[in-house]
Amino acid sequence: MTAEMLAGRYELRGLLGRGGMAEVRDGWDTRLDRSVAVKLLYPSQSSDDSVRRRFEDEARSAARLSHPNIVAIHDFGEHDSAPFIVMERLPGRTLADVIEQGPMPAPQVRRVLDEVLAALSVAHAAGVLHRDIKPANILLTTAGDSVKVADFGIAKSAGAAHTATGQIVGTLCYLSPERVMGAPASVADDLYAVGVMGYEALLGRRAFPQDNPAALARAIIDVPPPPLRALSVTADPALVAVIDRAMSRDPRLRFGSAPQMRAALAGDPLALNNAPPPVPPPRAGTRVLAHPLPPSAGFTSAPVGYPTAAPPPPTRARMYLMAVAAVLAFTVAALALALDPFSSPPPMQTVGTSTTAPPPPTSVPPPTSAAPLPPPIVPVTQAPPPDNGPKKGPDKKGEKGNNGRGNGNKPD
Repeated sequence: MTAEMLAGRYELRGLLGRGGMAEVRDGWDTRLDRSVAVKLLYPSQSSDDSVRRRFEDEARSAARLSHPNIVAIHDFGEHDSAPFIVMERLPGRTLADVIEQGPMPAPQVRRVLDEVLAALSVAHAAGVLHRDIKPANILLTTAGDSVKVADFGIAKSAGAAHTATGQIVGTLCYLSPERVMGAPASVADDLYAVGVMGYEALLGRRAFPQDNPAALARAIIDVPPPPLRALSVTADPALVAVIDRAMSRDPRLRFGSAPQMRAALAGDPLALNNAPPPVPPPRAGTRVLAHPLPPSAGFTSAPVGYPTAAPPPPTRARMYLMAVAAVLAFTVAALALALDPFSSPPPMQTVGTSTTAPPPPTSVPPPTSAAPLPPPIVPVTQAPPPDNGPKKGPDKKGEKGNNGRGNGNKPD
């Protein structure tokens, strides 16, 4: 029987697994003589343009992620109008196979979670969310001392389309409560799935054992499993605390990033206890923007609860200008004191609104010579109005009247 060939290069062999929109076949690269895994889109899905775009997005998203804990992508092509992805071939043993044998030792669980978080750190930094973290997608290497994250089939990157809900029902038990209720995927959802996976690995059983999808969804939303610390699990307290926090129902109480969760797993108390501050509700009458305004250029704000950075030290030019300004101010003050050493600012005087001129100063500086003092200033008063009435005595010749003019009377 002639083996099926793809693109004249890849020989297809046995079936490794099936998914919602594709199957994975064991393959052989006849050009490089190595084992590969070939992911083929189902013929019934190949005619759907949206499914084909998601399949291509998977190839592009996974191909740009290069990390020892991520399954490598070797090639992407199309055969008989059906796209395919050629991936790194691993033995086929998954973390799910290990958990089926019973609870895993705490050190092994810690190592597996650490390597998964290392892979997610790279993916999240590249803007890729896996959205399907589960034990079946964690593949063991040939030696069994390391794991690799596989199946970015429903991964989402910037600009990629969302995956249909029906294609992720099979992994419902690893979805966060907000994802079950229809919220868009986020970094917190991948980290929640890592916590659920660690919970299952330590206990050797699923965190949500319900088989009915409706009952399972209700349990995820309303009836979370008891935390590990309440089950008296004999494991490292730090490991237990990390898993319990990752599985918090409130996404704000989970870890903010994969590196933070990885640091907490390594025993960093700051990363474990550094919970994000709760968002205060808006005050009455406050207008809340649907999209917050971007900060101004060159403006940064310090996080709540963290000390602000000290201002930068002054430059040499600024220090020189400050010194010159201080010398000039000192010189001006010295000259003023030398010109009039006895001068002092006059006291403040209260001036009424009815006065026409301010009163003279009360203190006069001492005279410098024996010259007589000048006469005091006599305020000028307005002359009284003229009196045109009869006068009591005859005016003399040439004598002026009260109006300041000659009276013009002749002598008798």
